[in-house]
Amino acid sequence: MHADVHVEAAVPLVWELVTDIGLPARLSPELRRVAWLDGADRPFVGARFEGYNQHRLIGEWRTVSQVLELDEQRVFGWAVMDADGRYGEPTLDPAKSLASWRYVLEAEDGGTRLRQSALIGPGRSGVTLTIERWPDREEEIVAFRLKELRAGMEATLGGIKALAEAGA
Repeated sequence: MHADVHVEAAVPLVWELVTDIGLPARLSPELRRVAWLDGADRPFVGARFEGYNQHRLIGEWRTVSQVLELDEQRVFGWAVMDADGRYGEPTLDPAKSLASWRYVLEAEDGGTRLRQSALIGPGRSGVTLTIERWPDREEEIVAFRLKELRAGMEATLGGIKALAEAGA
C-alpha cells in the first residue's frame, strides 16, 4: 500500500525530513520514539534503529529496523524486524521482516512528489496473531489494519508537507 503528496518544497529539504528517523514519532499515531543503534547517527545501508510503538488494541512493542535502500534524495527504505519475538521467533533478519517501509521522492512542478509505502510481511506480525485468533474474520482484520496504516501514512506525509512548506 502507499500514499503520496505533493510538497511545495525542494527535494533536498524534503529528503532531510524523511531521513530524520525521529520525525515520524512526532507525526505517527503508533510510533512513539526511535533511536539509532550500533553507534549510527544517520541513515546508511545497513544502519539499524529501534522503534517503540503503541496501539490501543495490542499495547506496546519494540522493533529493530535496518536500512536496506538509500539512494540520496530519491529513496529511503528499511525493514522492520521483531527483535524481541513478540509475534513469533525473534529475528534480526530483514528477509523475515514484519514490514518494509519506503519513501520515494521525485522533483515535480517546482516541488517534490513524496510517496510513502508499506509492505506487510513476510514475517509474523500483530495481524498474523489476530487472524490466527479469528480466522473467519481475516478479510475484516486486514481491511481494518490497512485503514489504520493509510491513516498513519497520511498523518506522517501531512506533517512532513507542513514542515517542509514552512521551511523546516
